[in-house]
Amino acid sequence: MKKEINIKLLPQTASIKEAYTKEIAKKLKMKISDISEIEVLKRSIDARKKNVQIMMRANVWYDGEKPQKIEEEFKFQNVANKEPVIVVGAGPAGLFAALKLIEQGLKPIVIERGSSVETRKKDVALINRNKLMNTESNYCFGEGGAGTFSDGKLFTRSKKRGNANFVLDILKMHGANQNILTEAHPHIGSNMLPQIIVNIRKTILQAGAEIHFNTKVSNFIIKNNEISGVVTKNGDKIIGKSVILATGHSARDIYELMHSKKIRIESKPFAMGVRVEHQQAVIDSAQYNCKTRNEYLPPANYSLVTQVKSRGVYSFCMCPGGTIVPAATNQNQIVVNGMSPSKRNSEFANSGIVVEIRKQDFPRKEKFGVLAGLKFQEYLEKLAFKNANNGLTAPAQTVSDFVNNKHSQSLPKTSYNPGVVSSDLHQWLPSHIGKRLQTALSMFGNKIKGFNSNQAIILGVESRTSSPVRIPRDKETLEHLEVKNLYPCGEGAGYAGGIISAAIDGIRCAEKIGMLHKN
Repeated sequence: MKKEINIKLLPQTASIKEAYTKEIAKKLKMKISDISEIEVLKRSIDARKKNVQIMMRANVWYDGEKPQKIEEEFKFQNVANKEPVIVVGAGPAGLFAALKLIEQGLKPIVIERGSSVETRKKDVALINRNKLMNTESNYCFGEGGAGTFSDGKLFTRSKKRGNANFVLDILKMHGANQNILTEAHPHIGSNMLPQIIVNIRKTILQAGAEIHFNTKVSNFIIKNNEISGVVTKNGDKIIGKSVILATGHSARDIYELMHSKKIRIESKPFAMGVRVEHQQAVIDSAQYNCKTRNEYLPPANYSLVTQVKSRGVYSFCMCPGGTIVPAATNQNQIVVNGMSPSKRNSEFANSGIVVEIRKQDFPRKEKFGVLAGLKFQEYLEKLAFKNANNGLTAPAQTVSDFVNNKHSQSLPKTSYNPGVVSSDLHQWLPSHIGKRLQTALSMFGNKIKGFNSNQAIILGVESRTSSPVRIPRDKETLEHLEVKNLYPCGEGAGYAGGIISAAIDGIRCAEKIGMLHKN
């Protein structure tokens, strides 16, 4: 027989199979020997009380019955001679679209402006040492997309659980840890995800598909409002049945191209702010109500949100046990982001703290039109560079000094490798961002002890939380509203907000193309 149960356990008990089996048997009022097998479905942390507990949901088989082991198999047929579909971008949306196209008997031709993972590693290392910024191979551009070297969080609010499970199963098949299937907030880690991306590449190539690195799209081939291919920077034409546009939210040249060709795009709200960093021990102590974190508990995280003058201010991409990284894609910009390795064993915790930006906030809308939000992002990134003015060194201030309008005479240790310089962010951040951040950080200090102090540091700027542009598409067909056979998808098109949701959106677009092919 089988029974699904929910049980609260101490962290140590939840970490040891023999221990939680004993507690489950006690809850079910049976002998341990009566239990045939336990399948953990989900784990989450309940830190609302002083004694932190683990919430576990599990299937329990007993009285001799055992589950039937059905391993998910993905059989990717050879598509070398099948009809080609162009996929622009090798981030999660593009890669998972390619896998789904193969599954449906179509040949994806993946075009990626950046480098392979192996080359990207070297380019990212140079960026971290403040040596060289490669504008086509960095934390945002290259195989695997922005998530490859900046964390690999797998949390999604998507309600399409079937597709979410497909994505997790594919990641597991290509080397991810089994626990991504059970953790409430699954995480792969920036040290593990690159090899998983390489393994996915091998699957795509072994199926007879194509991947072209260092190949930048410079134009679209469109006739009578129907796309039939793309033109690369080198002048090569690549022809395909359809084009999936999965370029990510930092491919600003694609928005510029579409705007210049009068292909419909729309401005949309997004958020900008700063990245805040604390000692992980400070966050552990506050969140777990302890002096020292229990060794069986992961580094604590937080989620903060408030309203300041009718705008949301909230934490974004919180990275426990992580580091802050330089995420600019052009010279004379400072952009910061956060990441965590799989073990989350850094002494630091960081998070974006960002302010909601609405379309009415965009400056010079008359001049820039639908690109006004993009230009606002660029303005803030160049302003951050101007106030640091030393390569990728970031402007920084202690949280307490920022809140209290003081210059920071000294700065605490930080994980940001290119270095920081003391800068009065409270003076140069646009007031509708800076003033709201000051108020919100003061409020957050009342929620988390030690949050607002001179041992906590803020770095500017966190400007790329999401795309400032949406590429409109039909709700049913997912095609662009005006250009037939063009499928905008993922974060860059404004339809996703992370690895899982971007992958799901890529899958959906590929499925629509597959349905048309069958018809």
